[in-house]
Amino acid sequence: MNQVDACVAVIHQIASGFVPQVSIVLGSGLGTFADQVEDVASISFDELPGFPQAGVGGHAGRLVLGEVQGTQVAVLQGRAHYYEQGQADVMAVAIQTLKALGCEALVLTNAAGSMVTKAGPGSVMMITDHINMTGVSPLFGAQGNQRFLDLSQAYHPKLNDAMRSAAKANNVTLHEGVYAWMCGPNFETPAEIRALKILGVQAVGMSTVPEVILARHQGMPLCALSIVTNYAAGISPIPLSHEQTITYAKMATDGVERLLTGFLHSYKAVT
Repeated sequence: MNQVDACVAVIHQIASGFVPQVSIVLGSGLGTFADQVEDVASISFDELPGFPQAGVGGHAGRLVLGEVQGTQVAVLQGRAHYYEQGQADVMAVAIQTLKALGCEALVLTNAAGSMVTKAGPGSVMMITDHINMTGVSPLFGAQGNQRFLDLSQAYHPKLNDAMRSAAKANNVTLHEGVYAWMCGPNFETPAEIRALKILGVQAVGMSTVPEVILARHQGMPLCALSIVTNYAAGISPIPLSHEQTITYAKMATDGVERLLTGFLHSYKAVT
């Protein structure tokens, strides 16, 4: 039995017959959204073979299964990052397990730095496209022609539209932009941020893009949100830190929870 099959077996043993419609990956400081779930089960990543060991503050490392606004959800409280062990595919088993469970769509969230003055700390930005600045892919070593993946519409237009509608209906200001994935764990230099601006980037962070690639490799449609926790290097005199990330992510919690709840309330198989 491979790791994905083993994970599915564990989940079915604990939550027999549960089939999620939407999965949500919660980034740094956003784990409290799981409290909105009328939970069927809560499973530690430690119980799921191949799931990541969440080693960053603000990541609880649990899979919460249940319902929000009538939509069946699988919520990952936390993720692992490329910079922790140098593994771009560290989230592969988790994403593949969600697909194997029958998940129809994926919503990714992260904490990010903003390059847009009007999108300051505490705001929310929907990712419309990305630039991979790391030079690595979670598909290194994958076999078959499916690895030659088309990412021209990595972020699903209909899911993006559904998120826009949820933002409007729930009075949440939703910025939009291109996200750049950087290795981390150090923050970027002002020169790097100036270079990213020239490339057309509006937000920068250390996650999410590998999961986008893995999910699209599995044929799973997705959308993604960046919670702005700081201005990028050189834009604000405030020193960058992970503590700042957690603080401002918590400040954005109310808006993000209203946005996600509204999205799930109106969710249909829009893809």
